[in-house]
Amino acid sequence: MTRNIEKFVILIFVAFFLNGCHQSVDQPVVISEKPEALTPKEVDGKRLTPEILWKFGRIGEYVVSTDSKTVAYTLTRYSLSENRGRTTIWSIPTSGGAATCLTADVSASCVNPRWLPSGRLAYLTSTQGDMQIWDMKPDGSDKRQVSYIEGGIDGFEYTPQGDAVMYLKSVSTGDSPLDLYPDLPKANAITADDLMYRHWDSWTDYAVCHIWVGSIDKNGKLSSGIDIMEGEPYDSPTSPYFDASEIAWSPDGKFIAYTCKKLKGREFALSTNTDIYLYDIENGTTKNITDGMPGYDKYPVFSPDGSMIAFQSMATPGYEADKERLMVHHLTTGLTEDLTADYDNNTSNYVWTDDSREIRFITGVRATYQVYSANVATKIIRPVTEGKHNINNIVSAGDHLVCSKVSMSMATELFTVDPQTGAEQQLTFTNKNIYDVVNMGNVEERTVKTTDGKDMLVWVVYPPDFDPSKKYPALLYCQGGPQSAVSQFFSYRWNPQLMAANGYIVVAPNRRGVPSFGQEWNQQISGDYGGQNIRDLLSAIDALKKEPFVDENRLGAVGASYGGFSVYWLAGHHEKRFKAFIAHCGMFNFESKYGSTEEYWFPNFDLGGPYWEKPRPKSFDFSPHLYVDKWDTPIMVIHGAKDFRVTYTEGLQAFNIARLRGIPSRLLIFPEEGHWVLKPQNSVLWQREFFGWLDKWLK
Repeated sequence: MTRNIEKFVILIFVAFFLNGCHQSVDQPVVISEKPEALTPKEVDGKRLTPEILWKFGRIGEYVVSTDSKTVAYTLTRYSLSENRGRTTIWSIPTSGGAATCLTADVSASCVNPRWLPSGRLAYLTSTQGDMQIWDMKPDGSDKRQVSYIEGGIDGFEYTPQGDAVMYLKSVSTGDSPLDLYPDLPKANAITADDLMYRHWDSWTDYAVCHIWVGSIDKNGKLSSGIDIMEGEPYDSPTSPYFDASEIAWSPDGKFIAYTCKKLKGREFALSTNTDIYLYDIENGTTKNITDGMPGYDKYPVFSPDGSMIAFQSMATPGYEADKERLMVHHLTTGLTEDLTADYDNNTSNYVWTDDSREIRFITGVRATYQVYSANVATKIIRPVTEGKHNINNIVSAGDHLVCSKVSMSMATELFTVDPQTGAEQQLTFTNKNIYDVVNMGNVEERTVKTTDGKDMLVWVVYPPDFDPSKKYPALLYCQGGPQSAVSQFFSYRWNPQLMAANGYIVVAPNRRGVPSFGQEWNQQISGDYGGQNIRDLLSAIDALKKEPFVDENRLGAVGASYGGFSVYWLAGHHEKRFKAFIAHCGMFNFESKYGSTEEYWFPNFDLGGPYWEKPRPKSFDFSPHLYVDKWDTPIMVIHGAKDFRVTYTEGLQAFNIARLRGIPSRLLIFPEEGHWVLKPQNSVLWQREFFGWLDKWLK
């Protein structure tokens, strides 16, 4: 499971469509870069539907030109009939204006845009087979191929001077069954002598992602590079996301800072110890600048003057939801300091000011994500933005920032932000054609008292045509993570607006164990899975069911991942509150989940260790399978067969036992999906089954 679902979904989107190692080549497909028109039925209905969700244009990565006048960004549109998407590159002035598609003439997806000092725009595409670097003029003309790397590449970054390129490329480890038995080329098997033979949703491919460096010749072509990690059996960027922002060039182009977890097998599965390494281009040496820091250390960013590296760090080994600290490493002295020692929330997605005196960053604030700024010398932190939204990423653009912004009622759009006043200006209006037709429900912030007297923020989402004189069925939305805020996110599957559009009041509590409310609130959940956080969930639904417009006899509970566990737990403890459950990819049997997962630092920290230890960790008493004798409510179980974090057998156990006990149940298995449902038609099928089950029992 993962601590920050908003960030993780973004990273999955980036890894799936943009860059990262071990990606399949994108074959050309006829999908227009223009918005797909809504049907007359969709227009007349004025409500969000699963099909309309797949007509949304999805903004991905974006970069600002060196003169700060233009933003280039990726935009992905999907075809349900083709069951896939196509990504194009667009540009728009930072001062506002019309957006222009620069790669409409390229049938394959174009990703990873990067501005060059010359003013040209580089990008990745597979138009000639393998993924290679191309570049073009700022208006999209004069496209030319830059790289001819055998087997293709998976991401790249030019030096600030534009004279060299760092690129990502897979390297065989040489120990696959086909390497060992070359006379059996049609055999298909996995062999393993240690752990990590699978990760999240993929079996090992006997390859690692390495960083290569090549120079740019006078004709603008990339020469074959050198592997700066030659002989090392490790990935950089780190798996499973292969996020290129884990790597950075120094301003003078003489160093590369990169993130790597230099562990293998059992040690890898037990540890979160990633480090940041500094590679010297001139002499080929590598130095670990976070040696002795045992938790996650990631995302290095050099200061503009080249004297410092900012990075994100967690102090506690094995604890993936520990505070995300903003650290600064001084290259001349070797001193590393924590800018956020006195700040109680997480920090991420940071950029330096041009004078290297401040760092702007994203932080969670009461279930929203805002821009804050930290002074490097004084460590004074001040807010820049506020409001009912998530700002997910920021890029410097002269005296302004360009940010991606989202809310429960708006998919990602680009804005500019004045870092002094917080004033915002919307740049892109990607899905205006949909918002002009579809009515969104009101999103209300409420405060609910918990059983231990705390104030809990709860989002309540109402149907678009809400009438307070009527009674509505209500859904308790159980968050995953477990340490992931129920923020102002916009999901293309777990979408509260879509649930509301189907006639449900959605109750979404920020229960114990979520960030953006301080570390004490976030940390409480570890070791207490069936405890206070579950009481918080019940406090939220108990408060809302008292409203005259909620029918307390038509309540349902739904959730995925940790939310799926929450549903299984509630099924044995809800005391007749609910009339229907849906659990997606949830933990059902803690012992079997422990034995079948892939990375063990997570259960070792959050559950307290293996179930065979003496004394046995108390957390295993929270396993839902121990309370199936109390199950009495219809339940739907959904799982992906390629989910290796919470294996699909957890779902099979829950469904089988429900049927053996005679409880109305439905099983939905996706053989080709993992922890998420990413394929368009699978996602629409998921929604139809989801609402079909709820409507059957709650309407």
